[in-house]
Amino acid sequence: MCPRDSFDTNSKIVKEQPESYTDSKDPYESPLIEERYEIINGIRYDLKPSPGLDHQLLVSKILNIIYDTCRPKGIVIVSPMDIYLDEDNILQPDVIFISNENMHIIHDQKIKGAPNLVVEILPPQSGKHDKIHKKEVYERFGVPEFWVVDPQHEIVDQFVLNREKYQLQGTFSEEHLLTSPNLDCIHIDLRALFQEKIQYRQ
Repeated sequence: MCPRDSFDTNSKIVKEQPESYTDSKDPYESPLIEERYEIINGIRYDLKPSPGLDHQLLVSKILNIIYDTCRPKGIVIVSPMDIYLDEDNILQPDVIFISNENMHIIHDQKIKGAPNLVVEILPPQSGKHDKIHKKEVYERFGVPEFWVVDPQHEIVDQFVLNREKYQLQGTFSEEHLLTSPNLDCIHIDLRALFQEKIQYRQ
């Protein structure tokens, strides 16, 4: 993803359309595909093309695992879902977890504040955007925990906020069980997580 243009924060942001994707009687004549983008430090980053199959399989697997083990302690959400941090920073992580104690950040069906955990799965072409730009924003706005999942190398970098700065808790590969120092309900077998991706390549 790369910056396309500066975003005017005074303009209206239109998100997922609640109604039809077409404005004509023929559904194939004029499709209205909703634009997806993030705003980071006032710059708009288009989220296209859509993620690949491996990416979406990992998103689904992480969602299911966290949902199964953490359901009594909070909610887990997947993109597209905006996290509104301020007018210049509106992001869409791949996976979001919000604890019961942190539910006050949800207003009118929107997330306005720092979740407990955000997960970004790197695209195959470049990880600079997620590993540098978004990491700096999550750190600055106080997101307690941030994971960077690298499908190509099958590793997870886990960053934990300590005195307002991210520290690398560890880099975990398939032989590890990923746990969280902040959320005791999380324990992910990374071999099983990445195996899902491998199966669909064969």
